[in-house]
Amino acid sequence: MFDHLDPVLLARIQFAFTVSFHFIFPSFSIGLASYLAVLEGLWLWTGKQLYFDLFKYWLKIFAVVFGMGVVSGIVMSYQFGTNWSVFSDKAGAVIGPLMAYEVLTAFFLEAGFLGVMLFGLNRVGKNLHFAATVMVAVGTFISAFWILSANSWMQTPTGHEIAANGQFVPGPSWWAIVFNPSFPYRLTHTVIAAYLTTSLVVGGVGAWHLLRGHKDPRTRKMFSMAMWMAAIVAPIQIFVGDQHGLNTLEHQPVKVMAMEGHYDSHPNGAPLILFGIPNSAEKRVDYKIEIPKLSSLILKHDLNAPLAGLDTVADDRKPPIGIVFWSFRIMVGLGMLMLLLGLWSLLARWRGRLYDWPLLHRFAIAMGPAGFVAVIAGWVTTEVGRQPWTVYGLLRTVDSASPLAASAVATSLIAFVIVYFIVFGLGVLYLLRLMASPPASGESDLDHDPSRAAGLTPAPAVASKSFR
Repeated sequence: MFDHLDPVLLARIQFAFTVSFHFIFPSFSIGLASYLAVLEGLWLWTGKQLYFDLFKYWLKIFAVVFGMGVVSGIVMSYQFGTNWSVFSDKAGAVIGPLMAYEVLTAFFLEAGFLGVMLFGLNRVGKNLHFAATVMVAVGTFISAFWILSANSWMQTPTGHEIAANGQFVPGPSWWAIVFNPSFPYRLTHTVIAAYLTTSLVVGGVGAWHLLRGHKDPRTRKMFSMAMWMAAIVAPIQIFVGDQHGLNTLEHQPVKVMAMEGHYDSHPNGAPLILFGIPNSAEKRVDYKIEIPKLSSLILKHDLNAPLAGLDTVADDRKPPIGIVFWSFRIMVGLGMLMLLLGLWSLLARWRGRLYDWPLLHRFAIAMGPAGFVAVIAGWVTTEVGRQPWTVYGLLRTVDSASPLAASAVATSLIAFVIVYFIVFGLGVLYLLRLMASPPASGESDLDHDPSRAAGLTPAPAVASKSFR
């Protein structure tokens, strides 16, 4: 039934589907763990019940998000052995240790302190409980560190050697692998994106309750903190994204050509194409709206700087132009809207209308899911833009896949789609139900067992991975 399909394409679609679903949860849990640490720290510092109420409110949500991230991430590791066994064989000596470091550091750190964070407030005391919350937040960052190091090595491979049998093996300096050229930029960009994603969700929830008339101090504080985060971090993210783009131009110029839609080289300054329809058959962008020479100014800081185009690249070394072109614009466009939300909130704060400007609140609600869309669009830009390579410039994707029949891959893909939409669809609906209730004071059931309000049952041992 499926034998006429390309098994490599199906394997790529399966990996993209499971990663996209999974990425939603770590992009929230990384920022939410840090937000919980801030809330608990402010409670201990100021003694204000308000911060503790907000901590308990978001702790319920974090427990569910973290658990869904663990479950959705388990599948990722197995696909390296099922669909991408050749890649695992050739690059395992480099990728395997990086993944193992994530287990030995972040995995054990989170597993050790998550139970204390969720169940131990009245058992270990305030200070130790705060330390556990901080450790969980640190664990999510360390997890991101190692996973992004592995992914960045695939984008900009350095520090390795190629053995006689074609396998990638570590060179004299292991740190050259860990801190490969794109890793610092990708780590910073991704972690800030997680913080922005969290601030947009928190701001959207706060705006929802403000519109419904719940203007108590807890809701106001929640919304205010989220808007401060958006106003401060969105401009920083735009700057970091620009630096990441310059790094990508240096090490993966073909990806930038696809992002910019530059089918032709521009020896006297390249235009910035705002919108258009990439036409790879005719090697042009149809119906384009462009600003002359602005791309050269952004990428080279010179209006007349030459930029090479896709006409300098062989067809079998080009990524799918249309996907990269549009995913990049979705990411950047949402980033501009995040900046607008932050600036609008500053105006509202200055005019004393932060809590009674309905149009601002509706905009914040609309922007609530924007962070998730932006991080997935950014991931698509990064991964699809790397094609046709698994290890950039060294190992092709078509040569990395397992020798499976298309029917086998298609069957597992269909199963994943059905199970994921049922299980995680219900999980997301439950999260929305939790968020629909406003934060309240004195939630006594959480004083003893925070997991009960989240619908969880304590387990004797917790094994979790927040960034698979």
